[in-house]
Amino acid sequence: MIVRKHMGRASPILLLLLAFGFFFATYNLLTMIIHNKASNLGSWVVDGVKRSGELNSKFHVALTATDAPYSQWQCRIMYYWYKKVKDMPGSDMGKFTRILHSGIPDKLMEEIPTFVVDPLPEGLDRGYVVLNRPWAFVQWLEKATIEEEYILMAEPDHIFVKPLPNLAHGIKPAGFPFFYIKPAEHEKVIRKFYPKESGPVTDIDPIGNSPVIIKKSLLEEIAPTWVNVSLRMKDDPETDKAFGWVLEMYAYAVASALHGVQHILRKDFMLQPPWDLEVGENIIIHYTYGCDYNLKGELTYGKKGDWRFDKRSYLTGPPPRNLSLPPPGVPESVVRLVKMVNEATANIPGWDTLTSDTDQK
Repeated sequence: MIVRKHMGRASPILLLLLAFGFFFATYNLLTMIIHNKASNLGSWVVDGVKRSGELNSKFHVALTATDAPYSQWQCRIMYYWYKKVKDMPGSDMGKFTRILHSGIPDKLMEEIPTFVVDPLPEGLDRGYVVLNRPWAFVQWLEKATIEEEYILMAEPDHIFVKPLPNLAHGIKPAGFPFFYIKPAEHEKVIRKFYPKESGPVTDIDPIGNSPVIIKKSLLEEIAPTWVNVSLRMKDDPETDKAFGWVLEMYAYAVASALHGVQHILRKDFMLQPPWDLEVGENIIIHYTYGCDYNLKGELTYGKKGDWRFDKRSYLTGPPPRNLSLPPPGVPESVVRLVKMVNEATANIPGWDTLTSDTDQK
């Protein structure tokens, strides 16, 4: 009876101790989970955009280029819009580098931050100048001082519509899925460079190297493989024929898969007028296609009219300031593109004086 009496008196204290212990254990457990997520580069959502969990989430904007006028005027427009959006709210954009793989400085050195690297040995690219891209990144990563922990691989014909957050998730990079990169449909060719023991072909992402936001240390591992795969693909007639102008894109996709890397696929990373009809919430305009049709499929030049915008119309020099706007019935994305090109060309000093550097050598 005495024992029961004392047990009855001790029960409230015991319950209080148990409750306190449970609270303390729960608090520690939650703290450990939060700390573990942070150390494993977790993520959180701000304004509906998934953000990197690292304190240093800035990324360096890097694009490869030549000294040809065609490349120069695109770089000038791209750099204008980078500066326009870089410091806006929601941006994780760091410094900017044009990786010039012509081997010698050009006239844009003072206008655009530039790092000069060597091209591939003469004849090795077989006229496919894009093959210099992976080799340029290898050299830049080895020789340059890059403060940011991440890198955005971009291209001259990219225009930033709005500030770009870091879409990568720790060591998992973010890339744009291209509808025309289809590794599974080219399994026979892909297996020459991605053997069965490496995994299923479906592990290869439908991407190119650009746009991709990737951890710098990871790109340092992938880039040499990217070079080797690109050269091997170009040397193989069957592969060269199968992949054509997107060969280097397939090479990056294969190289990253060989390193066990898969990308977060973000369709909102980029749009490509006029294939994509509206800008919407997309971040980058990639003007790779000629814009010369309206929504009815009618040509806007020739017998039907005289309007078009195609970057290939300006291979030897820049487009003029104040391009005429598209006629009614052309996709909104094309109208937006032309307006953004016009704003850049109106505000870049000396726009009309850009000529070939070969005149000065």
